[in-house]
Amino acid sequence: MTETQESTTAKLCSFARAYHSNMGSQKIFDDYLAYDLMGKEEYEEIGQLIDNDFEAGKSDVNYAFSSAKIAEKPNRYLAPIPLSRIAFAENKLLEFARENGKCQYVVCGAGMDTFAFRNDNPDIHIFELDHPNTGSYKRERVRQLEWNIPENLTFVPIDFSKDSMTQKLLSAGFQPQLPSFFAILGVSYYLTLSVFERTIEEISRLCCGHSEIVFDYPDETTLNTPGAERVHTLTEITEKLGEKMLHGYSFAEIDSALERCNYRIAEHETPQAIQQKFFDNRTDGISAFENIHFILAEKGEKI
Repeated sequence: MTETQESTTAKLCSFARAYHSNMGSQKIFDDYLAYDLMGKEEYEEIGQLIDNDFEAGKSDVNYAFSSAKIAEKPNRYLAPIPLSRIAFAENKLLEFARENGKCQYVVCGAGMDTFAFRNDNPDIHIFELDHPNTGSYKRERVRQLEWNIPENLTFVPIDFSKDSMTQKLLSAGFQPQLPSFFAILGVSYYLTLSVFERTIEEISRLCCGHSEIVFDYPDETTLNTPGAERVHTLTEITEKLGEKMLHGYSFAEIDSALERCNYRIAEHETPQAIQQKFFDNRTDGISAFENIHFILAEKGEKI
């Protein structure tokens, strides 16, 4: 996976949040800073990418995409997963902060996440882990917008394919004994379970005190369920953009992997539960994906 491809798929999620904030009448999650951080030029670029059936390289600076024309695609394929998972993750983070007081929030693969600039709790120290190129790009956007970088935000450049997350975090000031909350969102889709488990295991070794992890995952039906048009279309879209989704995991596999890393599942949101919590009674057609689950796992005693 190249850095360009990684950026494109990450921008699809940023676009989904920005588009929903700008156009959605029934907000699932209002990331009101997403459009500003993304910028008009890249928002237009991704809008045209969607308009062109996700064929890269067809954008035209003399052309503007029509929000009404593309609305079905973001609502059907792009918005449901990133909107509901960030709503779930941030709700759990805020609960964690209320229960633990001074704590740390580690965002793995932060991309254009805006929590640090929306957060008003100085007791949450935020560590944003991302590829050096992505992090530099984001910091430049922040500079252009003349946003103040919060004192409780630390950018941590990391190449996950080569660098040790433990060493990078410790060098950046992470304190293993403090309560810590890790978000690993939109990652498991492209990894084997053994590779994903190694990340959980490293977090477990790093954290001496109470810690929680939130993540989303596709289940084992992802590539073998007849009639799941949306699921197959989304896998085709991501593969076209350079990221191939794998088969997915069963709940039993997830449970066992977490147990081996000394974590226990505190909450498991099934597709049906996600639908009920975030999407019931909507008029815009947005609904939970049939194969996506959310997990909140915890390790250690609560303070």
